[in-house]
Amino acid sequence: MADLAGAARVAILMGSANDYEVMKRAEQALGELGVGCDVRVISAHRTPERLRSYLATAEAEGIEVLICGAGGAAHLAGAAAALSPLPVLGVPLESSPLKGWDALLSTVQMPPGVPVASFGVGAWGARNAGLFAAQILAGRDPELRRAYEAFRTEQAAKVPERP
Repeated sequence: MADLAGAARVAILMGSANDYEVMKRAEQALGELGVGCDVRVISAHRTPERLRSYLATAEAEGIEVLICGAGGAAHLAGAAAALSPLPVLGVPLESSPLKGWDALLSTVQMPPGVPVASFGVGAWGARNAGLFAAQILAGRDPELRRAYEAFRTEQAAKVPERP
């Protein structure tokens, strides 16, 4: 497995520090597989220059995949996809009276030509985004692929054949 103390390969971005309670599931999933990540609070609306600046150097710093979590209007994933050639995984968060539906729709309904892979609302979506980021990286990393396959085998072993 990759050394967690090693260089970050995945960036986990979120629109608010409050979002970390959910987005840490992506960080945990990556950690279980030994994938280093860089976790940042960057709001597409409140800190657009921070987003632009971060994305301008992310790839050169070793980032290969972006996971973006946001609620409400949820433009973080779309803004990141518009500014970066890296794969963007969008995690809609429940942070408004609409219970995440607004975030889900704004994440999944990206215009043609600016793709964002969209995941479920909340913790399940964050964890799956972390696992999916690892799958993307595993395509070029035999050690990570073995770790991911071992994870899947362990997961299957936990399912009983009978109740």
